[in-house]
Amino acid sequence: MSKTPFAHPNACLTPLPLGPAPKRKTRQASIAWKTNIVTVGGDAPVRVQSMTNTDTADVIATAIQVKELARAGSEIVRITVDTPAAAAAVPHIREQLDKMDVLVPLVGDFHYNGHTLLKDFPECAMALSKYRINPGNVGKGAKRDTQFAQMIEAACQYDKPIRIGVNWGSLDQDLLASIMDSNGALANPKTAQEVMIEALIQSALQSTERAIELGMNPDQILLSCKVSNVQDLVAVYRDLSRRCDNPLHLGLTEAGMGSKGIVSSTAAMAILLQEGIGDTIRVSLTPDPGAPRENEVIVAQEILQTMGLRNFTPMVIACPGCGRTTSTTFQELAANIQSYLRQQMPQWKKTHPGVEAMNVAVMGCIVNGPGESKHANIGISLPGTGETPAAPVFVDGVKVKTLRGDNIAQDFQVIVDDYVNQHYAPK
Repeated sequence: MSKTPFAHPNACLTPLPLGPAPKRKTRQASIAWKTNIVTVGGDAPVRVQSMTNTDTADVIATAIQVKELARAGSEIVRITVDTPAAAAAVPHIREQLDKMDVLVPLVGDFHYNGHTLLKDFPECAMALSKYRINPGNVGKGAKRDTQFAQMIEAACQYDKPIRIGVNWGSLDQDLLASIMDSNGALANPKTAQEVMIEALIQSALQSTERAIELGMNPDQILLSCKVSNVQDLVAVYRDLSRRCDNPLHLGLTEAGMGSKGIVSSTAAMAILLQEGIGDTIRVSLTPDPGAPRENEVIVAQEILQTMGLRNFTPMVIACPGCGRTTSTTFQELAANIQSYLRQQMPQWKKTHPGVEAMNVAVMGCIVNGPGESKHANIGISLPGTGETPAAPVFVDGVKVKTLRGDNIAQDFQVIVDDYVNQHYAPK
């Protein structure tokens, strides 16, 4: 009995493409304050956005937090505008930021009474760079169309872009009921999950059409449809991206605390970004008590940077440690260097262009240490347990010296500084 030989496993296989899919083609919006124009969509990079959690009526506290978020790298910052006191504070917050030369655009987050606040506080309307409108919270019944129209009229009057931000927790109940009734009449009705997704998308698209009818520039309308389940978010944005050409804001709402919030946000947005979907992102982390708000900015940047979509700060490559590395020296050095690089970036960004793409390796033993160090711009391989107390340093793949003694951390930082000054100083 003859046997057909197995084909080589690589025979006739089309090579898989490397990297993310081409970015989805969209309109391009401009979110600006004075000379700082942040483009979103079109050929612009994926932008990082964040939101304050201070009482907006507290001018100083809010201005300080906005400054911290902007310094961390947030390109757009959203603030809650929910009361007359908050609306009255917005121009003063803007004034404080301008005095500090923090020109990050501010987005007003409106719910329920946005139409009234924009009308009664024109200075607030002018000080904001964009309005976020939730179509599920603009009013009920006969008031909905009128109050939505008033917000669009304000955006047109002051030439401000808008984000129509639908949220599954505050979905337009009349629209949902209508879609459910139509679905119930089908021979093969959709699932409750599919109905919810359709309601989110229709709410965004119908609101977009109405805004354009009222005179809104189509190029200045961004959309979002936020849910808190990873698979639902992927399904919503895949469908929405096929049915419009507006820039899309990604974010898993109510993502949660700590590693859960980071992992779920990353899992959802990484899938969409890999498919070329998404023009701004926000990581909605519930902060630990006392934790800095800018952590959500750092996570958003790291998502984009680890996916190769943008560079924000030099990255530290470090091994996880094992039984060969019972000393914590390499862990401490890796943490110190990463913190140092991030602290330096606001200044280096101005004086050393390109440094954000630099890689630094801090490894813990001789197994993978020298090899990983050679692949980085700068690398150090610290001695593991029982190894000779010497730490070879590699620069652009070449061993340049060996560090010993109690000052390895300080000596290595000097090497990093020298490398930055030699390779990224303005020519």
